[in-house]
Amino acid sequence: MLEQFQHYLLNEGKSENTVKGYLQSIAGFLKWFDESKDVEFKQLHRENVQEYISFLKTVKNAKPKTINTKLNALVKFNEFLVETNVQRDMVLTKKDYMKVQQQYASLAKVELKDVEKFRQLLLDSGSKRNYALITLLAYAGLRISEALSLKMQDFNLVSREITVRSGKGDKFRVVFMNDKVKAALQSWLKERKEKGIEHDFLFVSNRNQPLNRTTINKLFKEYSELIGKEITPHDLRHFFCSHAISRGLSVHEVANQAGHSNIHTTLLYTNPTKDELIHKMNQL
Repeated sequence: MLEQFQHYLLNEGKSENTVKGYLQSIAGFLKWFDESKDVEFKQLHRENVQEYISFLKTVKNAKPKTINTKLNALVKFNEFLVETNVQRDMVLTKKDYMKVQQQYASLAKVELKDVEKFRQLLLDSGSKRNYALITLLAYAGLRISEALSLKMQDFNLVSREITVRSGKGDKFRVVFMNDKVKAALQSWLKERKEKGIEHDFLFVSNRNQPLNRTTINKLFKEYSELIGKEITPHDLRHFFCSHAISRGLSVHEVANQAGHSNIHTTLLYTNPTKDELIHKMNQL
C-alpha cells in the first residue's frame, strides 16, 4: 500500500522530500496500528487516528507542530484511500489539527560571527564548492534541499537572480544574491571550469555526482566541532531571516526571499532572541 501511495504522490507532482516525509509518517502510523491492534489495516478510521494522536502526545511526548506534520500526511493518505476506492469518506478535517502557540523568541541561534567563522574556515580549506554552498544558505536564505537542487541554468550572475524550482510545497520563486553570494559563486564556477566539470547540477561531488544530504551532514558535523557550536543548514536559514530583518529588509521582502508561505513565520524573526529576551527580563 505504501508503494501505491508513493506513486500517487509522485503523480501529483510532489517533491522527493515531501514524498519521503509523508511515507515516513504513514509508515509510523501503520507500525503503531500493527503493534496496538494486531490486525491487518484495511481503512482509516477517525477513532484510530485519535488514539494515535493520544499515543504521540503521551508516549512519544510529541509537540503539537510534530503531530500536525503527521496529520498532514494522514489527510493526504486519507485522500489516496478515497480516490483508490479503499474507503468512501474523508475521516479527517482541519479541526483535527492541534493549535500551536506562536513562539515569541526569534528562531535564530547562529550569530554573524559564527557564520563568518564557518565561511573563513571553508575558504582556508580550499573548497570553493563548500564555501559557495554555505554562503548561499547564509546570505540568500535557501533551504538546503533547494540549494542542492539548483542547476546551472537556474541563476544569472548579471541580473543577480536565482530561480528556485523545488521550493517547499513545490513552489517556484525568484530570489536575489548579494555581493557575497555572487563572489562565492563566481569562484566556484571558475574552479568548475578549471576542473572540466560539465554537470547540470551546480553542486557536485568529486565523483561528478549531485551532492547529497549525507555529504552535507558530515560537512556540518565536522565544522560544528571546529566552530564550537552545533550548526545545521536550517540554522543558517534562520540566521538569514533574522540578519536580513536587522539590516532593514521588510518582512514581506524576507518572506519572498525565504519562500515563506505564511507571513507569520517571517514575523518571528522580528522578535528578540531567547538570550536577548532573558537579558531584558533581568532588567525588571
